[in-house]
Amino acid sequence: MAHRKAGGSTDNTRDSRPKYLGVKRFGGQKVKVGEILIRQRGSKFRAGENTKVTRDDTIISLKNGFVSFATKKIKLFTGKIKKVKFIAVKDEK
Repeated sequence: MAHRKAGGSTDNTRDSRPKYLGVKRFGGQKVKVGEILIRQRGSKFRAGENTKVTRDDTIISLKNGFVSFATKKIKLFTGKIKKVKFIAVKDEK
């Protein structure tokens, strides 16, 4: 007789592929039109000057220039004040 029971198959060997989210271009970096600046789920960052939010909340550049980040205080419709991070593309120098 066998000394051990037969090893069964496991259910936890599969995994979904990574989504590669996060900041792709950092402050002061030069960017071209259409480059992805941030990939995100939800609005952790908001689009500032010369940027656009796509359907999946990715922020892209609309002009050639340099990336800049800013934090601003925004008044919500409830009257509450919240700190919000913005990303913008400034004109080339």
